[in-house]
Amino acid sequence: MSIISRGFHGRRPLDSRKLPPGQYETTSFPVLSAGPTPRVSQREWELSVTTETGQRHAWDWAGLMALPSESPTVDLHCVTKWSKFDTHWRGVSLDVLLANVETAAEHALVSSYGGYTTNIPLADLLDGKAWIVHSYDGDDLAPEHGGPARLLVPHLYLWKSAKWVRGIELRENDVPGFWEGAGYHNCGDPWREQRYRGD
Repeated sequence: MSIISRGFHGRRPLDSRKLPPGQYETTSFPVLSAGPTPRVSQREWELSVTTETGQRHAWDWAGLMALPSESPTVDLHCVTKWSKFDTHWRGVSLDVLLANVETAAEHALVSSYGGYTTNIPLADLLDGKAWIVHSYDGDDLAPEHGGPARLLVPHLYLWKSAKWVRGIELRENDVPGFWEGAGYHNCGDPWREQRYRGD
């Protein structure tokens, strides 16, 4: 599919309950957003993947639901310093979504309903590291948590897991997203405490 090293699996400690540096555990699920919550119905929702050559792939809600799904249980780490252990989701792996997408891109720019964007190396979306999730704790994903569907990239700080996901643009060159352009770290690895530019 592309020229991507498949050997990177993050820097997660063996103890899955260990907090990254500077984090504290919470049992709640704080809601943080840069603007108002978009209200997108399942009927209106669509996800597109556009390659660096302009080839577009798209799924409506029924198309997403027809794909093989998974139920990952993951820890979340927010740049605002809270961590939540053992969260339960259901969704479609990016490996499934990108299986038939021809690309040599190394970068992705993810966009959301509402205008939010975030940039992520394509390698951080593959090999079982990322999903488009549509349910949380057995229920439809609530709008305040990114419903009807959001990106989930749990090995990075949560701002990389774009809520209300609508598009993934595969790119040869990296461009900063919303928070990255405002001074957040380009990578966002919680185990390296990559919160802000220069960390």
